[in-house]
Amino acid sequence: MLKGIDRRLSAEIVHALMSMGHGDDLLICDVNHPAAAIARDTVWGRVIDMPGCGIAEGAAAILTLMPLDTFVAAPVTRMEVVGDPAARVPVFDAMQAVIDRAEGRPVAMAALERFAFYAAARRAFCVIRTSDPGPYGCFLLKMGVV
Repeated sequence: MLKGIDRRLSAEIVHALMSMGHGDDLLICDVNHPAAAIARDTVWGRVIDMPGCGIAEGAAAILTLMPLDTFVAAPVTRMEVVGDPAARVPVFDAMQAVIDRAEGRPVAMAALERFAFYAAARRAFCVIRTSDPGPYGCFLLKMGVV
């Protein structure tokens, strides 16, 4: 038994986090994201499910163990709203609050067009799919160092 690990973090999630290195990306996504298709191309090779969690609460749990990269301008990337790249949906602000709180400072978040995001996601270390109904609940988190 271990102490201090958020109950929402399964053994597989902790193992994936322990296997990642500085600069690796983790994709956390909602149920609408093509997670299985994307995950096949990642280092991990399959989806890791995080049932019963929304994006913000799942990310908050992950960020209790995972530092964000401080050597890049924006260690978090989200998908742009299709047809309206300047649009904002509530999950963007919810995630911004989570990452700022986890890091104790304002953290820059970049945005990518849908298909550019999918291409970047395929290069991720792993894909963690939450139960969040979305939409646009997909974020790449870049691993930092401790």
